[in-house]
Amino acid sequence: MRYFIEIAYNGKNYCGWQRQPNEKSVQQTLEETLSTFLRTEIKITGAGRTDTGVHAKQLFAHFDYNLIENKDDFTFRINSFLPKDIAVRNIFEMKPDAHARFDAIQREYKYIISLRKDPFSEDFSFQINNAPDVQLMNKASETLLGHKDFQCFSRSKTDVKTYYCTIEKAYWEARDNKLIFTIAADRFLRNMVRAIVGTLLDIGNGKKTVEDFQRILESKNRAKAGASAPANGLFLTKVVYPNDIFLK
Repeated sequence: MRYFIEIAYNGKNYCGWQRQPNEKSVQQTLEETLSTFLRTEIKITGAGRTDTGVHAKQLFAHFDYNLIENKDDFTFRINSFLPKDIAVRNIFEMKPDAHARFDAIQREYKYIISLRKDPFSEDFSFQINNAPDVQLMNKASETLLGHKDFQCFSRSKTDVKTYYCTIEKAYWEARDNKLIFTIAADRFLRNMVRAIVGTLLDIGNGKKTVEDFQRILESKNRAKAGASAPANGLFLTKVVYPNDIFLK
């Protein structure tokens, strides 16, 4: 039986989602916990990879197992085995060929900036002293919607076959001394969101112009874009799938 698990995690103590030699990852922690709990070796495939220190409010992963009779009981019990910074929200029965990564049709991230020192959000936002120009950053963000090739915002050494992504929304909003950037697309490149945020902050702080942003997109050159924003402000918030791959 193919299952999807919906999970959330605080990425502070992990090297990211994917297994890494001599590092603690979210994937490894989940696989080891599921294997112990179900008393058989379990391998899981995630909807995507988050980098070191990045958080997830919603991420799906799939695995195969004979039968889980009581999904509510499974969710409750597996959470008692997992560390406090990883939670299983739900489990779903899927069609046999359902794939957590390849069947996802949209992923959404949010990046959170705190405009004042806040000891209660230090691990979950990028804290800055001077408010950038949100109007300019939103004007530049609109440019992303009509563009396809995002090589300029991709990590240099990556094995992707294409740098094409379809961005469906990208905007900033101000809430209670915080700035929140929301971006959704069919797929994202490694480090892409943090590179976009860092470059947009350069525009908001007057270091680059909206016209510069357009030239950066056209350059396909990562060196032309701004520095990546810190990982702790980034959250994977939503992964969307077609309804017809779910059984129950």
